[in-house]
Amino acid sequence: MPQTHRYLRVLRTPLGATTAIAVLLLALTAVFGPMLLGDTADRVDTDAIGQHSGAEHWFGTDALGRDIASRVVVATRLTLELTLLATLIGATSGLLLGVLPTVLGKRAGRLVTGTVNLLVAFPGVLFVLFLAVIFGVGTYSAAFAIGLGIAPSTARLVQNLTASVAGTDYVAAARILGVGRTRIILRHVLPNIAEPVSLFVAQTAASALVAFAGLSFLGLGVQPPDYDWGRLLNEQLDRVMVDPMSAVGPGAAIVLTGITFGLIGELVAKAGGRTAPRAEVEPKPVAPLAADSPAGESADEAADNGLLHVERLRVRFPGYTAVRDVSLTIADGEAVGIVGESGSGKSLTALATAGLVPHPGRVSAHTLRFADRDLRTQAPQGTSLAMVFQDPMSSLNPALAVGRQLAEVAEVHHRASRSAAAARAVERLAAVHIPDPEQRAGKRPHEFSGGMRQRVMIAMGLMGEPRLIIADEPTTALDVTVQSQVLRLLRDVRAESGAALLFISHDIAVVSQVCDRVVVMYAGRVVEELPVADLGAGVAHPYTVALMGAVPDMTTDRDAPLATIPGRPPEPGEDRPGCPFAPRCARATDRCRTEEPVLELIAPGRRVACWDPVTAPAHDLEEAR
Repeated sequence: MPQTHRYLRVLRTPLGATTAIAVLLLALTAVFGPMLLGDTADRVDTDAIGQHSGAEHWFGTDALGRDIASRVVVATRLTLELTLLATLIGATSGLLLGVLPTVLGKRAGRLVTGTVNLLVAFPGVLFVLFLAVIFGVGTYSAAFAIGLGIAPSTARLVQNLTASVAGTDYVAAARILGVGRTRIILRHVLPNIAEPVSLFVAQTAASALVAFAGLSFLGLGVQPPDYDWGRLLNEQLDRVMVDPMSAVGPGAAIVLTGITFGLIGELVAKAGGRTAPRAEVEPKPVAPLAADSPAGESADEAADNGLLHVERLRVRFPGYTAVRDVSLTIADGEAVGIVGESGSGKSLTALATAGLVPHPGRVSAHTLRFADRDLRTQAPQGTSLAMVFQDPMSSLNPALAVGRQLAEVAEVHHRASRSAAAARAVERLAAVHIPDPEQRAGKRPHEFSGGMRQRVMIAMGLMGEPRLIIADEPTTALDVTVQSQVLRLLRDVRAESGAALLFISHDIAVVSQVCDRVVVMYAGRVVEELPVADLGAGVAHPYTVALMGAVPDMTTDRDAPLATIPGRPPEPGEDRPGCPFAPRCARATDRCRTEEPVLELIAPGRRVACWDPVTAPAHDLEEAR
């Protein structure tokens, strides 16, 4: 649902109607009050000095015989102007301080963050009073003091929200596209934090109103002959005990207006809630895919002719090494799958290849080459490498239409015009079987089903001319029917574009449907590499055997418990001697517990890291080497 429609829908609720009526009354009072009652509010009547409340004067008269009720109405304009001015100063200053750490370098960003933290720790009331004294007594000096007093808390909120958005996949993708920091802030960050910031600012306006009334009450705000509600309270201070109604008018105006600002905040919050997307009609389910034929080249031949060549890749984080000496080669047009349990290093290997390992991770490799480019010093050229992430909802910008996000790829990399890029986006959506692509291009990600969002991610990768598509568990959150459709789509994309595929999954059965070779990882290491055709009977490593045994099929006894792998994978930083799988392996020997096996070639296209493999292929090992 578009944002405007959401607000219109909320306005039809009791909360929305109440808020709209309150805002309308305040606006009418501020606009027409001084015009209609300005003369009455300023008229001095010596015969009516200090009169109590009654039918003629609802809240009585002041020390000069002026009608307090009329003065409360007239003061609405100045009070609201000053409140909104202070809120604007605070919101603008807080927004700038909040996004500066993202725009500036690390040292300057830390300085800004530390300054904000220091100001937030200082009591807000004392900070405002301090600023009011520094700037001097006066109407706009007080507005400036209150605005700066609001800024630190606003900046803290914006910093937290900006940090959460800056770590998302779609912002990382924007950086890879070469989008500048300022454009990332304006296009990707601010639209996604607008609703919570608007809610906070609306509620902060109530605090600004009370603070301004307090300063005027103390004589530090509005000065005579001007007056606001706080000034009116100050004028009636001496009469409160004699005629309490004289203070009820300005006091009630402050309370009711503060409640109205709070209602505006609640309206923003309610309108900002996402509604669940309607179920999408997926294409009819397709038959399971047959496995591709095994690769004809050996691993060594692929290394010579490979599109991607990785040798001794390591990914380190403070305190532990997450990926250890991974070597991987992918030939043009080949599909290679990486499988393993969660935490085995599959995704980090793919992210390291794409240059997307998050801070503070550090990547090193003896060789890290994609096509003719050294990825240790150069980024992949243009759109030759595409990434399909596991969670499309965090990879797509929720504030932008999907067609606009796809078009940005063509605009940045191919210098296409806006209209040509939009046409290309619709064409790519149609290529991945999105129904009614012209209309769907204008929808936002939350209006798509999970399977459709994954198709959009694949379409984004196809906006250029990718030579390699990295798919990081693209079917994990999908049901089996939609999963089958996505797998078939990936295979069709390979056939049409000739792109190679690096497919990451924890499900070895899924990998066997779309890949030529399988690389099995455990504890950040490659423990086996083999053709898909050998998964049936040629598996050598006990861990691969266990993964295969954990996949049920049509012959599995439904009365028996599902097969599992006993024990647990090593925790990050848990560095044991020997084979990392030894504590869970029934074939483990003393050598396995003390000496780590190395990944050795045992046949053409076959490598394994095990001292006691389950099966040894019937090949001449010397010839294989």
